[in-house]
Amino acid sequence: MSAVTTTAPVVAPEVSTQVRRRRRLSPGRRLPAARLVGPVLLLAVWSAASAAGRLDPAAIPAPWTVVRTGAHLWTAGTLPTDILTSLERAGYGFAIGLVAGVALALAAGLSRVGEALIDGTVNLNRAIPTLGLIPLFILWLGIGESFKVAIIAIVVYIPIYLNTHAALAGIDHRFVELAEVQGLSRFAFVRQIVIPGALPGFFVGLRLGVTGSWLGLVVLEQINATSGLGYMMFQAQNYGQSDVILVGLVVYGVFGLVSDSAVRLIERRVLSWRRTLSS
Repeated sequence: MSAVTTTAPVVAPEVSTQVRRRRRLSPGRRLPAARLVGPVLLLAVWSAASAAGRLDPAAIPAPWTVVRTGAHLWTAGTLPTDILTSLERAGYGFAIGLVAGVALALAAGLSRVGEALIDGTVNLNRAIPTLGLIPLFILWLGIGESFKVAIIAIVVYIPIYLNTHAALAGIDHRFVELAEVQGLSRFAFVRQIVIPGALPGFFVGLRLGVTGSWLGLVVLEQINATSGLGYMMFQAQNYGQSDVILVGLVVYGVFGLVSDSAVRLIERRVLSWRRTLSS
């Protein structure tokens, strides 16, 4: 009788392959309404401090007091008038500054002669405090609306010019050589090479210009003005009405945030072909 030997099947050792997990270095997915988190948190801290009595109501009124004051000014008709006046001044100055900044940047970025004539002058203007030009512009244009619009235009055109010109100067020269090899016309070169290359810098300057128009307006509307948010705040200062001043600041802040968000939205739509860290 022969013994039957059973041998267990030999299992080949598994070859373990270590899959290296890729580390995410990007900021991650964009959060919805992320830019509202900061203002909402600030409002919550302000409300909590006011409710706890940590803030002097005469110096920093509570948020609900500011809301009541704003509602009263709106129903009285003064706040809508002041807002429309400020929007009109900011709009005229911004439009002039936008056109001037883009035109000067293109002239300086596409021509050595234009760069020699324009770039140094604009940088000299940038080195001079814009609000320091107010007395001179009052002598030139009078103390009416013209000098206010002109100062806002200067505040706007400088960042638009600087960022657009820097973007133009940063276009890779290989694209220029490719356009020359392809025999593109001047117009086609500007449309297909210059404009796409300059748009990222232009939008940065546009955001700075939008913010600058509101910052300049705060000061300008306190000089020989009879309406506007700055005038309203200046009058409130004379009477110690801190709640009215805060209403004006909140309106300025809302307009600045909304206009900046609008520019960001347009930028994302226009430059949707780019893959950047923020996207």
